[in-house]
Amino acid sequence: MGPMRAAAQFVAELAERGLTGQTREVRVELYGSLALTGEGHGTPGAVIYGLLGLEAESLSLAIDYISKVSSSGQLTLGGQHTIDFRPERHISLRKDITLPEHPNGMQLQALGEDGGVLYSEVYFSIGGGAVRRRSEMGLQPTATRRPVPYEFRSCAELMELCRRENITIAGAVRRNEGSLRPMQMVTHRIRTLCNTMSAAIDRGIATHGTLPGILRLTRRAPIIYSRLEKLFHDNRTDALTIIDWINLWAFAVAEENAAGGRVVTAPTMGSAGVLPAVLRYYERYGHKESPFSFETGREVFLLTASAICSLYRANASISGAEVGCQGEVGVACSMAAAGLAAAMGGTNEQIENAAEIAMEHNLGLTCDPICGLVQVPCIERNAIGAVKAVNATRLALRGNGSHYVSLDSVIATMYETGRNLHPDYKETALAGLATNALTC
Repeated sequence: MGPMRAAAQFVAELAERGLTGQTREVRVELYGSLALTGEGHGTPGAVIYGLLGLEAESLSLAIDYISKVSSSGQLTLGGQHTIDFRPERHISLRKDITLPEHPNGMQLQALGEDGGVLYSEVYFSIGGGAVRRRSEMGLQPTATRRPVPYEFRSCAELMELCRRENITIAGAVRRNEGSLRPMQMVTHRIRTLCNTMSAAIDRGIATHGTLPGILRLTRRAPIIYSRLEKLFHDNRTDALTIIDWINLWAFAVAEENAAGGRVVTAPTMGSAGVLPAVLRYYERYGHKESPFSFETGREVFLLTASAICSLYRANASISGAEVGCQGEVGVACSMAAAGLAAAMGGTNEQIENAAEIAMEHNLGLTCDPICGLVQVPCIERNAIGAVKAVNATRLALRGNGSHYVSLDSVIATMYETGRNLHPDYKETALAGLATNALTC
């Protein structure tokens, strides 16, 4: 998502400067983790999507844009201006260079008729599809954000304002979102996210075959589903079957992501299976014990999860390249636990407790994808993260909300741990399982 948006932003900036028609060539250099795991993560293809001016929400998965560009040797910038473009020549994976600002760096250059540089910019993919120019690195998110009724930068501030205003975390987020856009639009967007997550589960369950890439990994979701269906039809019972269903739903979405399907960054693509699996758990099982209606419970879930995510983004990171998988699956687990606790009617204190339990037991989780693919161990980590989120919620709801470890302290610890991790264990595929389990 990040490289795709950076490339699209570059094309838009070319147009703003009136340089699109003068551009004869575009060169892209990917640095650090974007280069080291670029092929496995489909980053060159994402760059091409961005240069074409496509958006993830609306691009047709039935059209093979990448093959068209590769076979024709041409690319139409933003759908307006055609240039010669050969992916193997114009996109370079600079595995030997990591920019000091962030491990996920990339430079794009537009060249004119004489080969001179018309425009050049460096971008950083900082996690969850968010992109910043080099000049924007280090700036606080609030520097360019529109004011909202309930400003908070820490969980302590969030909890205090909720106590003062006598509102829930979801209520505070709803007010903030409603101050930026009509509430009908907010509700529609939430339902779209829910539907997209649900559709990813259903596609993942129904799609057989192998995942792309050198591992030739067989999709497990449809296999797990058929076995669960057989148990159901045979009327066999197991008290832990619910865990099998949660695993299934997480597998389905994570496998869709690995295959390049449409998923929701929640908070990242690599951790996209956690929230949908826990939300499906709520829809199928949890909402029966919830004080909310089905639709309201889903809204409360996602609004609360977004508040928790904002705390990690403001005070730590959701980038596996920066802090390891604790910043991806770990944050997703924390978000899902908080969302589920809220949807089940938990107090704000129980919600914080659920979020901190979930992250507390993901601390130090490394990012070591085998062959640089978002498959092993990533897919299973989504399933384990989803189950762990449900367990964290259950632990929190069995208590009264009091806890020794605050969410703020866990977030600070996660960031500190991530910064101290050796770079080889942060989405580079240079250590850990990526080198000990299999040689690619």
